[in-house]
Amino acid sequence: MKYEYHFEVRGYELDSFGHVNNAVYLNYYEQARWLIMKELGLLDYFKNTEGFLVVIKAELKFVKELQLLEKAVVNTTYTTEGFFVIFKQEIRNMNNEKVNSAIVKCILVDKSRQPADIPDEILKGIANDKS
Repeated sequence: MKYEYHFEVRGYELDSFGHVNNAVYLNYYEQARWLIMKELGLLDYFKNTEGFLVVIKAELKFVKELQLLEKAVVNTTYTTEGFFVIFKQEIRNMNNEKVNSAIVKCILVDKSRQPADIPDEILKGIANDKS
């Protein structure tokens, strides 16, 4: 399933060149991932187990700039590979032009911050989402 997160560029996200600072794209992508976890009902699981997903690798490709008050959308899909959840994300402006793309690799850690297997609750949430 593809998820969409719509947003508008805020003034404090701009750099001295008048466009969105490159580090801000990571924030857009992270917010989109949190909303997916909420929609899948996994936030309660994370709260109850004190586990959480940690980004271990993020690869971004910058294509076009975003500017003040420009509206855009983050499109997200994801898969699992062994211990990892892989998010494929892209940002498009309102003209449907690709602005940025990312592949974000995450691993689940437990409450002691040690890597953990992806539990059935998460796998079920992801499997149910794909059906």
